[in-house]
Amino acid sequence: MQLDIRPLTPDLWPALVDLFGERGAVNGCWCMYGRIGAAYHKRPPSANKTDFHKIVADGPPPGLLAFEGELPVGWCQVTPRDAVPWLDRVWRLKRVDDLPVWSLSCLYIRIGYRRSRIATRLIAAAIDAARAAGAPALEAYPLDGQLSPSATGTGYASTFARLGFKEIARRSPERPIMRYALP
Repeated sequence: MQLDIRPLTPDLWPALVDLFGERGAVNGCWCMYGRIGAAYHKRPPSANKTDFHKIVADGPPPGLLAFEGELPVGWCQVTPRDAVPWLDRVWRLKRVDDLPVWSLSCLYIRIGYRRSRIATRLIAAAIDAARAAGAPALEAYPLDGQLSPSATGTGYASTFARLGFKEIARRSPERPIMRYALP
């Protein structure tokens, strides 16, 4: 599959809307969980969409979109960890140290395109984006597929491990904190 992976800029907003669909990807989150936590559930999905649209419009790009031709088929949110402050309020995802890491906090692949290595390619592009931004490391918060059979919007630990991420903490059995050091 030929993929074109691009930063989510305001001109690509319609492509993200197309990818996320009427439901806003996962339960109307619109990638707001890392920013406001479970409060995204208490708001209408349209409020999450509006707030995320403002984030995209204000810049810098909050993540990467993968396209097959003109069709958006995948998304990953990759930002400085400070842009997703809710992570520090979740005991199992609290910062491990003071390193100003970047976070890959969301992955979403279009139905019908899952299990085709799009997530792997997005993660590799996220490593490159964090490196280009001068980040010292990229963190991720995937599920351990051996311990949790549930679907995930954060990817699986095995995928990150194959790409060179190392587990640096595990405060709950099913969700490690993994890090890729950027020289």
